[in-house]
Amino acid sequence: MTLFGRRKDQIKDTPVSSEDKGNGLKSVRALSHGRLILRPLVTEKSAYLTSLGKYVFEVAPHANRIAVQQAIAKRYGVRPLSVHLQNVRGEAVRFGRHLGKQKSWKKAIVTLPKGQKIDVHEGV
Repeated sequence: MTLFGRRKDQIKDTPVSSEDKGNGLKSVRALSHGRLILRPLVTEKSAYLTSLGKYVFEVAPHANRIAVQQAIAKRYGVRPLSVHLQNVRGEAVRFGRHLGKQKSWKKAIVTLPKGQKIDVHEGV
């Protein structure tokens, strides 16, 4: 709320077209898919899970199941059966007498349909 109502008049005068709304929304969605999946996790456990049709990724902390499912479908061209998310708590660390904490992060375990694969261990 503004003093003496000056701001109200300025807001009413600015026209907003429907084309501007749609284009801005699409560009934000397109960017969010690229930043949602940070990297595949390459560990012994994830290599074992790959043989079971499950793949493990580090995802952004704000990610949810539906967004991860859409991002996997867009990036790899495979629609996942299920997505499980886990929050990994950062460990407490010490540098001499100084205490600190590693960053907390989120991982996604993605289950694919039988017969479909993703090549995440190819360049390792």
